[in-house]
Amino acid sequence: MIGRGSVSAVRRRGGWLVACAALPALTAGLLPLRGRLDLAGDMLGFLLVTVVVALVGGLWPALATAVVASLLLNYFFTPPLHTWTISDPGNLGSLVAFLLVAALVSGAVDVAARRTQQAAEAAAQVELHAAAARLRTALLVAVGHDLRSPLAVAKAGVSGARISDDLSDDDRAELLASADGALDRLAGLMDNLLDLSRVQTGALAVRRVPVVVADVIAAALDDLGVAPRGVLLDVPEDVPAVLADAGLLERVLANLVSNAQRHAAGDIPPTIVVRSVGDRVRIAVADRGPGIAVADRERVFQPFQRLDDSSVDGLGLGLALARGLTEAMGGEVHLEETTLGGTTVVVMLDAEPPVSGAGGEPA
Repeated sequence: MIGRGSVSAVRRRGGWLVACAALPALTAGLLPLRGRLDLAGDMLGFLLVTVVVALVGGLWPALATAVVASLLLNYFFTPPLHTWTISDPGNLGSLVAFLLVAALVSGAVDVAARRTQQAAEAAAQVELHAAAARLRTALLVAVGHDLRSPLAVAKAGVSGARISDDLSDDDRAELLASADGALDRLAGLMDNLLDLSRVQTGALAVRRVPVVVADVIAAALDDLGVAPRGVLLDVPEDVPAVLADAGLLERVLANLVSNAQRHAAGDIPPTIVVRSVGDRVRIAVADRGPGIAVADRERVFQPFQRLDDSSVDGLGLGLALARGLTEAMGGEVHLEETTLGGTTVVVMLDAEPPVSGAGGEPA
């Protein structure tokens, strides 16, 4: 059965508009040629309009066009003119044949459109299932290694400190410190997983207020325990505040700095450069590592994507989470090549609008 859902409502409206415009225009164009064109030529013109309407709007606008076209042919082009009677049985047969052909063509076009739509939906479902399968595989790999590794370190440290009676206090403290660090790492990985799931499901609460960038950077570095001069800062005092959620922006910067530290080359620390660009603020976190090829710059923003699994720890969520949190705050994240080699991650956020004075001009 042919349904109304074979084309969208927008296309159906377009089909009606084409019919309303084309039928009067074609009739007006054929009237001066009435003595030079026979009824078959007139029918071909109206059949062409019906096919176009079917392609644009689907079955029902095309069927209505066919009916109206047959009435126009009868009234204006079939003797006796300007009456609803048909004196020649041959002309009557031609009009009936025209109506049937127009209806069949309209139905065929509608069925083809419906099958095309179904094929596209099936292809989209296949791609969705394939993407879900890839995500499950990546998650299993991550759970199998990146989550179990800190758990194993923590268990070994706690077990060693608990069952070894001949350990010195320093050795016992070292084992417990190792376990504590592993559990902190595990908690961070789980927080990233939960935050990413909230971003992807739209369940993340965002409170955009004016935030001082320098304060958020300081909080992020304190949270990471970055040593003095562990990150080089270039934050001018006149940079305006940004409209962001302070907690989420801190998470973004902590992820980016942590990622830059893992890829830093030798003793060259990462850098954070903040600049005002029009009505936005640009926060750039750069490292001097091996860099990322242009072809891979979008792939690294996908969850569980790491370009070198053998040398980089973590679930590969840092950049994916940074982009998701930033976009939730109305900003954007992209990669650039560092001038002297490496990668620069750029965060763009809206600047706080200038405060208006009493006269309506910026103060």
